Amino acid sequence: MTPRSAVKCSVFLTSLIFASCHAAAKDAPCRDVEFQTDRFTVCQFSTSGSDVRIFWGDGDTAYGQFDVLSRVLDSRETHLLFAMNAGMYHEDRSPVGLYIDSDRQRRGLQLKESVGNFGMLPNGVFHISAAGIGVTETKTFKARQLSPKYATQSGPMLVIDNQIHPRFNVDSTSKRIRNGVGVSADGDTVYFSISEKPVNFFKFASLFKDELQTPNALYFDGVVSRLFDAASGRHDLGMAMGPIVAVVETDAAGPDKESEK
Repeated sequence: MTPRSAVKCSVFLTSLIFASCHAAAKDAPCRDVEFQTDRFTVCQFSTSGSDVRIFWGDGDTAYGQFDVLSRVLDSRETHLLFAMNAGMYHEDRSPVGLYIDSDRQRRGLQLKESVGNFGMLPNGVFHISAAGIGVTETKTFKARQLSPKYATQSGPMLVIDNQIHPRFNVDSTSKRIRNGVGVSADGDTVYFSISEKPVNFFKFASLFKDELQTPNALYFDGVVSRLFDAASGRHDLGMAMGPIVAVVETDAAGPDKESEK
């Protein structure tokens, strides 16, 4: 995969400049965290006060890049504040597991064990609905018959009911730049994190369990792990992505045209 790189606001594409300046006056959502000698970026948002959505693309074409999504949102009088890749995908960028956005459901829930990280059960679903934002293990998600507005299935789960995934090994030498998501026990805060250097699954899961204290957390990826943060001017570059989770803000004077589809 193409190595991640970061560029500052001064060299952003024109469509990203407004978003960066627009967010600069707000409290910065992302911070550096040192945990067990490794560095992570952690971005936290209020689940009730933030507009969190999941995007893939228009029609059969994936957005693929943060700047493409930003331009689309700008055309709808909505601006990109934060974004992160949000789950694994096939060669055509289509989601591997359950995927729902405001456009449609593109894939159904996958319950069977399979190869790769996605199939390392238990995996889970990150979901957004009027009832709140959550991370739920896949079989529990199905049993509860949840019907969110937005959802992306990924895997493996990092933390399940305050326990680290049983297949993770503290001494594992398999290390990657990893990113994922967790929600606080009271449901009020959603945390997105990315490691700044390669770490193993156990270390990354421990960040969510012990530092962020999220009872459930989900892994997004470990090869294509990228972050956009308008407030700091961070924009990780790389090859095209599939699902993208984003925090957006809509102009008060204009409608969000996504809702008009």
